Amino acid sequence: MKQTTNTILMIRPVAFRMNEQTAVNNYYQKVMDGILPATVNAKAQSEFDNFVTMLKNVGVNVIVVEDTIEPNTPDSIFPNNWVSFHQTADVVLYPMFAENRRLERRDDILDLLEEKGFYIENVTDYTIAEEAGIYLEGTGSLVLDRENAKAYSALSPRAEEELMIEFCEDFEMNPVIFEAFQTVNGERKPIYHTNVMMCVAEQFAVICADCIDDKKERKMVIDCLKSDGKEIIYLTEEQLTHFAGNMLQVRGAEDKRYLVMSEAAHQSLNKGQINQIEKYCEILSANLDTIEACGGGSARCMLAEVFLPLASDME
Repeated sequence: MKQTTNTILMIRPVAFRMNEQTAVNNYYQKVMDGILPATVNAKAQSEFDNFVTMLKNVGVNVIVVEDTIEPNTPDSIFPNNWVSFHQTADVVLYPMFAENRRLERRDDILDLLEEKGFYIENVTDYTIAEEAGIYLEGTGSLVLDRENAKAYSALSPRAEEELMIEFCEDFEMNPVIFEAFQTVNGERKPIYHTNVMMCVAEQFAVICADCIDDKKERKMVIDCLKSDGKEIIYLTEEQLTHFAGNMLQVRGAEDKRYLVMSEAAHQSLNKGQINQIEKYCEILSANLDTIEACGGGSARCMLAEVFLPLASDME
């Protein structure tokens, strides 16, 4: 299995704003007082468009889908939480914590990918778990090491252990389960998504090990990464507030690798961390300030990787 892909699905927002339903446990969201919703959306669209252009300029195949005004989906810009696309020709649909985020799931997007020549054999749908109040928010909750068949997951209200294990059984991956925390008003609270505190690339992993308060769990996660030959790049909790953990390695033209992140994340890294990353790939960063502040998510959350095989290769 490949760890990186050249094809990315992105959803262009039409009514982006702070989602009050996700703010209850996403402590990265901020209220932008005194700014009209239309202004917030216009800024988010501008950041989105510049981000897409940057990716396309290095040869990433970006499939952009416009969001729709109805239903009201303020977080549609983060498609990686409701869907994932696999080399086995599987599509996975995930149960979402916020009710208004469940409306982001769109069958027409699967149709569009088929029109673009991708082959979908099977759709695995875990969304019935929502009825029991059980959630697993895609590659937000799951950081996948596809090459080594491992799925890393920090348990939270949006990442339920039994469903995570079921996913791993269905897709023949080994679960690496732990708890990760951040300090909010002096209290340690669960980090809402695994992908804000770690990223697994082909030859390295970026992680804030300090978030894993249990020393045994911390050692287990680090040992897991090292056993696969990954160089570990350690982040601080302060760097996470700038979305430094929310990164994704992608392939551009001529199979060149890039590590994609926001400008804020890039600027928070020190020289040593940048040198570690640049041993393996170039850094690509874009200004996502509005999206980060209102959405509480960053570059990686905006990128739904498409690993589906091409229909022409299946003939």
